[in-house]
Amino acid sequence: PTIYKDAHEFVKNCDSCQRQGKISHEMPQNSIQICEIFDVWGIDLMGPFPSSRGNKYILVAIDYLSKWVKAKALPTNDARVVFKSLKSLFARFGAPRTIISDRGTHFCNDRFAKVMLKYGVTHRLSTAYHPQTSGQVEVSNRGLKRILERTIGENRASWSDKLDYALWAFRIAYKTPIGCTPNKLVYGKACHLPIELEHKAYWALKQANFDLTVAGDHRKVQLNELNELRDHAYENSLIYKEKTKRIHDSKIKNYVFNVSDRVLLFNSRLKIFSGKLKTRWSGPFTTIKVFPYGTVELSQANGPNFKLNGHRIKHYFGGDVPQLVVLDLQTFPMDQ
Repeated sequence: PTIYKDAHEFVKNCDSCQRQGKISHEMPQNSIQICEIFDVWGIDLMGPFPSSRGNKYILVAIDYLSKWVKAKALPTNDARVVFKSLKSLFARFGAPRTIISDRGTHFCNDRFAKVMLKYGVTHRLSTAYHPQTSGQVEVSNRGLKRILERTIGENRASWSDKLDYALWAFRIAYKTPIGCTPNKLVYGKACHLPIELEHKAYWALKQANFDLTVAGDHRKVQLNELNELRDHAYENSLIYKEKTKRIHDSKIKNYVFNVSDRVLLFNSRLKIFSGKLKTRWSGPFTTIKVFPYGTVELSQANGPNFKLNGHRIKHYFGGDVPQLVVLDLQTFPMDQ
């Protein structure tokens, strides 16, 4: 009578069966909500690209509130050139409170740590093999790459010359989370394009106002409008992120991990041909700490503890399947 239950338990505890398949679940979405403009930046390195005027990499930085993107072409991806670019960023926009990056060696080194300490900046690292942690800068990378692909044509070595135009296009594009363009949120006005001069736009026909009183009052109104615009952008961003979280979380099956659980880890780096028929699940490992935003710390028998996102692990129901107890029919008393 319990054959289906017994078969389910047998397959559930089968070690070979558990090590097959791909990642089948995600963790609940946790957004980063920023209050002040230029307080939190996400940085990342793109490349290598075909050499263009000696440059092969692009350092991308994006402000999490205004979506303002800053990018610079670099010849190498070592810590020295990253350090110089960050100094230029701080000189223009001020020292931020937090910088979010991945765990690349160009960001995780003693020199970078000293720079962060000097400027009083908190350096946050994304979880290993989980680019969604710094998803804002990853989206910007895709956008810039897409614009460059459409503008450079067949001459791929000219991408460094087109980078400024790609940034221009990115900054004047409407962003749904903030309800306006990054250029308008930062400067309080729309970006003027060359085509507007040809068609005699209204702003090109205006005369300079030399009345200091009227000009001062108008400037005060503009500053108040800019503050209101940023308040509306914050509210729009909050509503947008709550909506996307609700939609995302409604489509996933929430897995709960507890301390001392045994889990298997999905190895996303196994992409070589020799591993075609090889399982991508390694372990089992033991969870020793569960963090509130989806990060889990695991321990292994022969190695140090490490942290990762919970969507790359699944519960392991290991151990030998208990043998079914078959009663000896001869022990049953016979009906008289």
